Amino acid sequence: MKNITLLIYGLGIFSILFIYGCPDKEEESIEKEFIVPTIKPNGSEQYLNLSSDFIFDQNKLHTFELKLAEKDLEKIDSDPTAEQYIEGMLIFEGDTISPVGVRYKGSVGAWVGCVDGPNPFEPSGKKICTKLSMKVKINWKGRDERFYDLKKLQFHSQNLDPSLMHERLGYWLFKSMDVEAPRSVHARLVINGELSGLYALTEQIDGAFTDYHFDDKDGNVYKEVWPLYMNGKPMNPQSLISALKTNEDENPSTAIMSGFGDKLSNAETGDVQNVISEYMDINKVLSLVVVDRTIRHDDGFLHWYCDEGGCSSHNFYWYEEPNNQKINLIPWDLDNAFENIMRNANPVTPIADEWGETQNNCRPFPYGAFGLYQWSAACDRLIGGWAMHNELYSELKEQFIQGPFSASNVNSLLTTWSEQIRPVVKEAQDKNAWDQLTVQKWENNLYEFMDQIEFARNK
Repeated sequence: MKNITLLIYGLGIFSILFIYGCPDKEEESIEKEFIVPTIKPNGSEQYLNLSSDFIFDQNKLHTFELKLAEKDLEKIDSDPTAEQYIEGMLIFEGDTISPVGVRYKGSVGAWVGCVDGPNPFEPSGKKICTKLSMKVKINWKGRDERFYDLKKLQFHSQNLDPSLMHERLGYWLFKSMDVEAPRSVHARLVINGELSGLYALTEQIDGAFTDYHFDDKDGNVYKEVWPLYMNGKPMNPQSLISALKTNEDENPSTAIMSGFGDKLSNAETGDVQNVISEYMDINKVLSLVVVDRTIRHDDGFLHWYCDEGGCSSHNFYWYEEPNNQKINLIPWDLDNAFENIMRNANPVTPIADEWGETQNNCRPFPYGAFGLYQWSAACDRLIGGWAMHNELYSELKEQFIQGPFSASNVNSLLTTWSEQIRPVVKEAQDKNAWDQLTVQKWENNLYEFMDQIEFARNK
């Protein structure tokens, strides 16, 4: 009887272990084999009925959650620079959007110190940073429904910005001067149940962007292509087509941008300003330049980097208004803005010239700690034409310094935003990731950032 009792007891223990112990392994297996479902919306979802103002509300810090198959996450972690999409689920405010496309994103600077390849100028290798910039494609595989009127979400890691404020403040300042610029807020991102970190959620420049910011919609968006080559000749239409970010599949015409380039190239010196005024709002473009130069966005459209193939700039977009026949320049990628205000802290990005100045008889010249070659932006016929408006530039700069960029205004914004993000900075710190900011380091960099702004204000 005793043996039978022990047997029954043993079987009972085995049963308990079987019932309560095994599912952990089973759950782990299921997690590894997670298959992204297809979920069809019924029309009542909040993301179908509210606008993008909900996403970019400056008074809120939203949490976004991604759920990815572990094998797919391991795949993109093994080579982030491939920028290869995988499928996943996006969970937000009680709604699930599935499937969506998910990938890492970035340029050379975004990968520095974050992948383990041997050459930082040709980044490669596996992910070694806690977070990297990510893109979530809502219009994945032909989905028509937008997410709060957006087609894509961009989560920028801010790894190069320990103040965590460059993008949000920079874009806010552009918009405060009536420049159509991306909206940017902070966001908390969770991946497979684990906090990834605090990101800058910055608006994608695409058709959804132009629908929101312009009354004249459905025009062409071009990325990083200038109306004129360095030699003053107009950009060829095929290069414009290759740079399109909207209307790519609709046999688009480049007539507006091509016409602008042709007229600029062929105009007599005295007529350049008239051509610019025909195609651009000079108040708006000079407002853009005022903000750009005040915050030292030295890695933007005014920095013409040079190599054996010539000189060109990057980190900008154009939008053509199809009915008004106007062209708008849109700033982009503010990670490295602000850092060269007090000194040339970045050896790659500093612009040698003050606004409107030229040097070396408009030939490329070496500059900075690395001796990298650049070309004076005002040697370009378009930028040189903008720089002729000295009086208007001075008026707009004074308006900017006394208004949006004033100490009372900027300090109020930074105080509000820093208190908003502080809990997430603390939460990320407590994960003990080697590359996550501590609250103390973030605060120190925030104070340094405010000193830089004060210096720019009084320079």
